[in-house]
Amino acid sequence: MSGIGIIGGSGLYKIEGLEIIKQLKVKTPFGEPSDKFTIGKLEGKEVVFLPRHGVGHRISPSEINYRANIFAMKKLGVQRIISVTACGSLKEELKPLDFVVVDQFVDRTNHGRQMTFFDRGMVSHIVFSHPVCPQLSLSIYAAGKSLNLNMHKTGTYLNMEGPQFSTLAESKLYCSWGMDIIGMTNLAEAKLCREAEICYSTLACITDYDCWHPDCASVTLEMVMSNLQKNVDNAKKILCQTIKGLSSQRSCSCGEALKFAIVTDRKLIPLKVKRDLNIIIGKYVK
Repeated sequence: MSGIGIIGGSGLYKIEGLEIIKQLKVKTPFGEPSDKFTIGKLEGKEVVFLPRHGVGHRISPSEINYRANIFAMKKLGVQRIISVTACGSLKEELKPLDFVVVDQFVDRTNHGRQMTFFDRGMVSHIVFSHPVCPQLSLSIYAAGKSLNLNMHKTGTYLNMEGPQFSTLAESKLYCSWGMDIIGMTNLAEAKLCREAEICYSTLACITDYDCWHPDCASVTLEMVMSNLQKNVDNAKKILCQTIKGLSSQRSCSCGEALKFAIVTDRKLIPLKVKRDLNIIIGKYVK
């Protein structure tokens, strides 16, 4: 249906200016996605929007069905996903209300989140050294700069578990590692998008300094949500500007991520897996 997907994080549950065409529930082999998908037009281009936590923020970061969300996007014809996320800063120069276009991730989750489509009799090892689409990321950064917003071109996102915020000891540890920002959701999306051959990029909205900072000894929800609401309007402007400038064609390598990644003998892949994953592996596995 559409080549552009938007995943909205905390505070971004709808986009003003989106001309809604329809809303769809999408079935997947991996269960229910976070919510209905909104199909609409933004800047003259068809987009698919999904609130990551569900409308009304009902789903904890640890409980999100990431596989269903990304599989459904693929099923709807999405080739590029812009993921908007709230985050905390782990560096003085990355200030609340700034934006970071993430280029790296470090995993600190511990609940065994489902981060792969290939775990039922089929193995695939994707290249993930550079986990986001460089072209899509550059487009997002350029869009933000054109709006005179405080943009950071790169940044390492530490993906913690949640839903609790960090302890002071954890926050100081992550700072000592040289991490840039901290959040609870985006790594699983990035991995699954790469497996699904979807371009992926994160627009991270800094809400606070995390608790390591002397001025933020105790991060509160009120602090986070207040800054988040201030950033949401600008995030929407960045989305509109990015989408307006995107080419209809992809020239990156994201669309061929599985070309040399599938290692299982084709004859041994279970028939059900072939059927379930056909929209992802169909061009490689007959």
